[in-house]
Amino acid sequence: MPAWAQPAASPTPPAAAPGAAAAPVTLRTALDAAWQRAVAAREAEGQRRRADADRIAASRLWAAAPTLALSHRNDRLQSNAGRRETEVGIAVPLWLSGQRAARSGSADAAIAQAQSAEQVARLRLAGELREALWLIAGLQAEARQAEAQATALRQLAYDVDRRVRAGDLARADGLAAQAELLAASAASADARQRLQSAQARWTLLTGLTALPALADTPAPDAAPVDGAAHPERVLASQSTELARKRLELVRHSRRDAPELSVGVRQDMPGRGEASQGSLVVGLRLPFGTDDRNRPLEAAALAELDIAQVNEQRLHERLESDVATAREALRSAQLQLEAANGRAQLLRERAALIDKSFRAGETPLPDLLRALAAAADADSAAARQTAALGLARARLQQALGLLP
Repeated sequence: MPAWAQPAASPTPPAAAPGAAAAPVTLRTALDAAWQRAVAAREAEGQRRRADADRIAASRLWAAAPTLALSHRNDRLQSNAGRRETEVGIAVPLWLSGQRAARSGSADAAIAQAQSAEQVARLRLAGELREALWLIAGLQAEARQAEAQATALRQLAYDVDRRVRAGDLARADGLAAQAELLAASAASADARQRLQSAQARWTLLTGLTALPALADTPAPDAAPVDGAAHPERVLASQSTELARKRLELVRHSRRDAPELSVGVRQDMPGRGEASQGSLVVGLRLPFGTDDRNRPLEAAALAELDIAQVNEQRLHERLESDVATAREALRSAQLQLEAANGRAQLLRERAALIDKSFRAGETPLPDLLRALAAAADADSAAARQTAALGLARARLQQALGLLP
């Protein structure tokens, strides 16, 4: 059967090179591999470590690091009577009422937000992989179609050349067939080059040369999805909660931490008198003024207000994204049906004109135009098949589905 009479090839990723990997690659394993290479992974790890450090600090008995105080004085530059006074003490910052629980709550909220931020970063990376995978699938189908077209025109050019030598066709027909073959060969080379570029992009993202089978990507409607479980929704909710906890911490920190100091002092009266030792206990209570508290509380209130507005806008955006993705999927399905129908009709037409040409009833230019139209229709159908897969992947992305 001639190449133009065959259905357009469905887009599938190229097979892995021999010895590349024994285990099959899935989109999940590709995502894990890409995550290990992503800068976002390091950022998420750093954010989680900072949150863990805050939680550890909130679990300690003191509000800040203790300080050591040393002092010594004598009368060597005055009367030089041998008087000396030495004091050694330690000052421990104390928690204000409710401050420790508020800081612990803020640290727990920061940890939850860090975990949610990591899931959002993974979802965004999964979106990049989905786009790259379906781009490769579409380019591979296009490359196969271009190669099939070049093969068909190569056979046609051979038949035309044979008939030209036999005197059945004019030399102009032979030149036209050769020109179409060269154009098809150039198009095939261009498709292969674009496919190699897309595969290089995939390898740069994941470090893998193999690609997952498209059958491993589930349909977006395969399982019900709770909209509240979308990673971005969870992150927005956690960000609002963190801002609320930080405001609570500010309101429980109306002043700097008071300090309890404990020390010992040794006095040497001089002139042969015995030294005297004493215990020193002190308490330092900083005042909390409006000059200090108002800017801090205003900043915390602004952070909470921004987080709440962002959460509301995010809910609206995600609903719009899902509706848009569903409509794009329906449109892609209709376009694919139309593209497949058009390709089938033009293939049948090209096959009929080919029979007529071989019988000497149709000139070569008509056949070349029919072949070009059929090839364009097949390429469009292959691209639309990949576009349908990409539309499904984008709906998965809009629903917040991780591989």
